[in-house]
Amino acid sequence: MTTYVYGIARGDRTELPEGLTGIGDPPAPVRVVTGAGLSAVVSDCPGELRPKRRDLLAHQRVLTEVGRRATVLPMRFGSVSDSDEQVRTVLAEHSDRYEEQLDRLTGRVEYNIKVVHHEDAVLHLVLAENTELRTLAEANRADGGGSYEQRLRFGELVAQAVREREAHDAALVRGALAPLAEGERPGPESAGWFLNVSFLVDEDAGGRLLAEVGRLEKEHPQLDLKVHGPLPPYSFVE
Repeated sequence: MTTYVYGIARGDRTELPEGLTGIGDPPAPVRVVTGAGLSAVVSDCPGELRPKRRDLLAHQRVLTEVGRRATVLPMRFGSVSDSDEQVRTVLAEHSDRYEEQLDRLTGRVEYNIKVVHHEDAVLHLVLAENTELRTLAEANRADGGGSYEQRLRFGELVAQAVREREAHDAALVRGALAPLAEGERPGPESAGWFLNVSFLVDEDAGGRLLAEVGRLEKEHPQLDLKVHGPLPPYSFVE
């Protein structure tokens, strides 16, 4: 059976919580494979591995539990090796690289921030800021709602103004949070949000970052910041 790898820690005596299990159905017991002064946190890998919610959560739970006891270099979901022996070989071949990254990530966590707009608030804001849009809206109301072409034109201008506001607010959020972090990485783009960014933060600085998130939402009511963290620093493993 192949070996599933959750993460890599320093030393050859990494402590695991009693009874810790990982991915699979039933969940596979988690164990440690050592080599070159490093420990890989692993389990047996199911014959068919898919990114099911159950297994994604199990992967993160293992890293969180082990991370309470030692600094862990987190692997992304789906990291699989042919065998425990192959894991030992990889640890030996890349030990210097793993040690360097463990040094860099010790005492650090990741916060992922996704930002969307409260629709009513941002529409009110762009209308308040744009004289042309207010004039068109008033003209359409006076004309019984306006013609199809007038409504279409108004909708296009509103959409453009919202996109411009998204770019402005993305820069606003990054400018406020980046100084509190030691690094940042952009996340995948999606129609569900206009900013997706992860910050590498000292464990003791997480409170300051969360306080700044609260300030942004209070002072800019059009913003809805969705915070995920603290997490193992997935985005900062190279």
